[in-house]
Amino acid sequence: MSTTSSAQPTATEIESALLSFLADRVKVPVTADTDLFASGAVTSLFSLELVVHVETTYGVAVQGDELRMDNFRSVQAMVGLIERLRAEPADGARS
Repeated sequence: MSTTSSAQPTATEIESALLSFLADRVKVPVTADTDLFASGAVTSLFSLELVVHVETTYGVAVQGDELRMDNFRSVQAMVGLIERLRAEPADGARS
């Protein structure tokens, strides 16, 4: 059981963790603002793995309008997506 379950990671912590994850998985150097698709760091097949990683690691569901390339184009975009999804009500309803 995690002792940090009540504290969600900050945007900086998410960015650092995503950069570390990518450093372990891709063959090209990336920064927070690297276009992951244009750089060749992320292929279409790996993008599916990236979606699953974001969902399982951060406890969010990427569905509907949020499941688009622009939300995964860079680490910064993914951090924004994760923060938006964490801010939504638990039932997924949007105001």
